[in-house]
Amino acid sequence: MATAHIESKLEDIAPIVLMPGDPLRAKYIAENFLDDYKLVNQVRNMFGYTGYYKGKKVTVFASGMGIPSIGIYSYELYKFYNVEKIIRIGTCGSFNKDIKLLDVILSSGAYCKSYFDVLLDGVDVDFIKSNAELNRQIMNTAKKENITLKYGKTITSDVFDLYCDDAERFRDNFPDMNFLSVEMEAFGLFYIANKLGKEAACLMTVVDSLYDKRSLSSEERETSLNDMIKTALESII
Repeated sequence: MATAHIESKLEDIAPIVLMPGDPLRAKYIAENFLDDYKLVNQVRNMFGYTGYYKGKKVTVFASGMGIPSIGIYSYELYKFYNVEKIIRIGTCGSFNKDIKLLDVILSSGAYCKSYFDVLLDGVDVDFIKSNAELNRQIMNTAKKENITLKYGKTITSDVFDLYCDDAERFRDNFPDMNFLSVEMEAFGLFYIANKLGKEAACLMTVVDSLYDKRSLSSEERETSLNDMIKTALESII
């Protein structure tokens, strides 16, 4: 079994996938959290690993950056590899004053102004919810592990907001100030999951903020990312 972008055999991919954007983060998760893992994809250096977490088979598969990339990989995993659940685990920014650096956010759904849905299906959808049951599993796990989650809406953007010349102008494209996070993939994942009748969720660690210009140390980033990774892994068992 292989697709244009994935070389794995059907049995190489678990029904549950954790999906970081960065291929090297997929490698990090496999090396530090999984037992008996093996590399199952390296086409375009988009690494995928399958192993076991506390006896539960799980695949960690990178998505790359942006809706087009996660759209391809989530579609092929759901459609051709019998994947049932994908949890995106990544980083995000925020222009919500109540959100702090290193907060861990669980997305209730993603808003996007992309043409992804129009080009794919001829429909224009602004907001897609994540899977309620999968979110409940993650929230219950976080509570058990004493990890604080913020739960709310996400903006998925086609541009990296930090590169905009006017951050205030970028923010004004989204008048609902209840959004907790800004990132570049969740809408694509949620849309594909909804289209194919599958489950999807998105956990994010906040690494930049319009209101907090601190520089995070590598140790701070690693600790917070590990909390997010552990929450996702514990939720699948």
